[in-house]
Amino acid sequence: MKKILLIILALCPILLAAQQKFTLSGYVRDAASGETLVGANILLQQSGGQGATTNAYGFYSLQLPAGQYELAFTYLGYEPKKETIALDQDIRLNVNLEEETLQLREVVVTAREEDANVRSTEMGTVGLAMENVKKLPALMGEVDVLKAIQLLPGVLSAGEGTSGFYVRGGGPDQNLVLLDEAVVYNSGHLLGFFSVFNADAIKNTTLIKGGMPAQYGGRLSSVVDIQMKEGNNQNFAVEGGIGAIASRLTVQGPIVRDRSSFMVSARRTYALDLAQPFLKGTNFEGTNYYFYDLNAKLNYRFGDKDRLFFSTYFGRDVLKFRGNFRDFYFDLPYGNATATLRWNHLFSSKLFMNVSAIYNDYDFSFDGGQGEFRIGLFSGVRDWNGKVDFDWFPGAGHKVKFGANYTYHKLTPNVASATNGEQTFTNDFEPRYAHESAVYLLDDFSLGRRLSLNAGLRLSAFTQVSPYVSNIDSTVYADGEPVKTYVNLEPRLSLTWNLTPSSSVKAGVTLANQYLHLVSNSTSTLPADVWVPSSELVRPQIGLQYAVGYFRNFANNVLEGSLEVYYKDLRNQIDYRENYVDDVANNLETEFVFGRGRAYGAELFLQKRKGRLTGWVGYTLSRTERIFPEINNGQVFPAVYDRRHDLSVVANYQLSRKWELSGAFVFGSGNAYTPVQSLYFIDRFPVTRYGPRNSARLQDYHRLDLSATFTPRPDSEKRFTSSWAFSVYNAYSRQNPFFIYYDLQSDPAAGTAQATAYKVSLFPVIPTVTWNFRWKGGGGA
Repeated sequence: MKKILLIILALCPILLAAQQKFTLSGYVRDAASGETLVGANILLQQSGGQGATTNAYGFYSLQLPAGQYELAFTYLGYEPKKETIALDQDIRLNVNLEEETLQLREVVVTAREEDANVRSTEMGTVGLAMENVKKLPALMGEVDVLKAIQLLPGVLSAGEGTSGFYVRGGGPDQNLVLLDEAVVYNSGHLLGFFSVFNADAIKNTTLIKGGMPAQYGGRLSSVVDIQMKEGNNQNFAVEGGIGAIASRLTVQGPIVRDRSSFMVSARRTYALDLAQPFLKGTNFEGTNYYFYDLNAKLNYRFGDKDRLFFSTYFGRDVLKFRGNFRDFYFDLPYGNATATLRWNHLFSSKLFMNVSAIYNDYDFSFDGGQGEFRIGLFSGVRDWNGKVDFDWFPGAGHKVKFGANYTYHKLTPNVASATNGEQTFTNDFEPRYAHESAVYLLDDFSLGRRLSLNAGLRLSAFTQVSPYVSNIDSTVYADGEPVKTYVNLEPRLSLTWNLTPSSSVKAGVTLANQYLHLVSNSTSTLPADVWVPSSELVRPQIGLQYAVGYFRNFANNVLEGSLEVYYKDLRNQIDYRENYVDDVANNLETEFVFGRGRAYGAELFLQKRKGRLTGWVGYTLSRTERIFPEINNGQVFPAVYDRRHDLSVVANYQLSRKWELSGAFVFGSGNAYTPVQSLYFIDRFPVTRYGPRNSARLQDYHRLDLSATFTPRPDSEKRFTSSWAFSVYNAYSRQNPFFIYYDLQSDPAAGTAQATAYKVSLFPVIPTVTWNFRWKGGGGA
C-alpha cells in the first residue's frame, strides 16, 4: 500500500503538469514598418484548425496545455512564418512578418488559416486592405475606399460617381462610419462624389453588414470601421501622387526607433485653381472650389504592456461663387474634424484594455447675398465621447469582449439669419443636447469542433436635455433638465455550424436602436442635411435583422464563396410629410411623419484571393419597401434606393513585373422615382399631379472601368520608386441617368399643358493619369 501511495505521489506533479495550461500571447507586426497587423491568423499546425486572430491592435492570446507546439503566423499578402515553442510557462512571443515578394506563378495555399471565413462566427463582414483598394480603377484618379465598398454584394451606390451608399435596405444615415473610433457624420467631398478618406493615410477598413457585434451601436444597417496608419517606426518614408484634379503627400517615420512613430498625410484638389486665369473677365471671375484633408497620428510604446496613440483628422470643402450679374455671391464651407486619444494596457497575457477619449465635429455654413440682401445659415454636430473596451481570453477558442461608452451630443439645427437693408430676420433656433451611453458584453466561444457561438447583449440609453420647449404642451424645460429618456436592450446572436473543414452554415439575429436621425429629400445625403435627436416626438429607429448563410471554400482555400439571405424589419422610420417645402423657419420635428420598412434579399459572393488573377463577383437580389400612413395613401411603396438586381465583377491581373491590369463592371436596376402623372389648371394656374410614390424607374445602370499600373523598376533596391496609374472611368461612355427633371409648358388661354421628362447624365468616358511615388530613408534615434 505504501508503494502505491509513493508511486501516486511521484506521478502527481507529472499529472498536474499535463493538465496545467499556459498562455501564449504577443503582437504580430509588419517587419518593414512596425505597424501592427489586424486580423492576422495564428494556427496550431497539429490541432486541426485551432488557433487565434489578432485584435484591432494586433494582439493575440492562446491558452494551451503544457507541451511542444508548431505555430504558423499568416496574413494575406505576407510570407507565412513558423515558430516552434516548448510551452511550460506563460510566453510572450512577438512576431514580425515580411511582405510577399512579387511572383508571376500561381501561389498554392497549403496552410489552412485561410478558412477563417468559414470557421468564424462573423457574417456579412469584409476586410479591405488598402493595397488592394488602390489597384481598382478610380474616378478622376482618386482612390476611394467607400467606392470600393460599393462593389460588394448588399451595398448599393447612392448614385452615379458618388461615395454615398446603402446597405441591405437601410437609409444613408443608418451606416456607422468610424475613423479611428471617431464618428464621421458627413463622409463626402464635392456633394458626395469623393469620400473624405485619403487612401494613403488608411491602414485597414472593415465593413460589417450582417451580424453587428455588441460593441457597435447607434446605427441600424452597417459599420465601416476605418483605421489610420500608425506610422513607420523603423525608417522614414515619403509617398504621394500627382493626379488630374488632386495631389497627395504622406510623411511617416520613427521618433524613437521601435518605440514611437508619426504619420502626417495631406491631400488637396486644384482643378479650379488652375482654371482661374480663364475665368478672368467672365461672369464667374473669383469663383472657386477645392477640398482638402489632413490626417496625423502619433504613437508611443512604453513596452509590451502600455501604448499611447493620438490621431486627428481635419477636412474642408470650400466653394466660393462670384457672379458679376446682379452682384450675386455665396460662400459655402463645410467639413469634419476629429481627434482620438487612446491608451492600450495589458493587465496580463489574457486581459487587454483600450481606453479612448474622442472628439468629433461636423459643421456646415452658408453665407450669400445680392445687393443689400444677405443670408447666413449654420448647422452641425459636435460630440465628446469616452469609452473603455476589454478583451479577455479565458481559454482556447474562447474570447470575451466587454465595455462601456458615453457620448455628449450637441446638434445645431439650421440656424438662419438674414438682413435686407435695416430689416433683420432670425429663426432663433437653439442647439439640441443629449446624453447617449451603453454597456455591452460579447462572448465568442466554441462548443466542440463543429459549433461556434457569438452571443452579445448591449444596453443603450439616450436622454434629450434642455434647453427645449415642448411641441406637445409648450412646457419650457430648464437648462440641463431631462426631456425624454429611452432605454433599450439590444441582443445579438450568431452561430456557425461547420459541415466540413471547408464549408459551414451560419445564422444570426441582430437588434439595434438608432437615436440620431438624418432625413433627406435627395437620394444621397447632402452637406446641408440636418441631424436631429430622438425626442418626445421623434422616437428611436429600430432595426431587427435575420440572416442565414452558406459558406464554402474551394481549391484548397484559393476560392471563397458564400450565399447569404436576410430579412430586415425596420420600425419608426422617418420621412418628410407629403408636399413638404424646405423652409429654415420651420421646426423640423413638426415636418416629420413616421412609418415602417422592410428589406429582404439574397447575396452571392465568390472571391479569388491568391495568384496572378484575383478579384470577386458579387450579386444581390433584393427588395426594399416602406409604408407610412401619411404617404402614398398608406400603401406600400418601394424606397428610392430599392434595387432589384445589383452585380459587380472585379478583376486584377499581374501581367508582368512591370504591368498590372484591373477592371470593374457594375450593373444595377434603375432607381425608383415619383413620376408626373398629369397637369391641369385651377383658376388659370397649372397644377402638377404626381403618380404613386416611387412608382417609376430610371433606366438600368451599367458601367465598365479599366486601369493599368506601370512600375518602371519593380525590383529596384533604390530608395526611390514610382509608378504610373492609367485609368478609364465609364470606358464605353454609357449615358447613365443621374436624375429626371420635367420641363413644364402651359398655355392658360388655350387650357393646355404639357410635361416633358428629360434625363440628366453626368459622366461620359473619363481617362486620367496619376503619378505615384515612394521614398524610403533611414531610421530614427
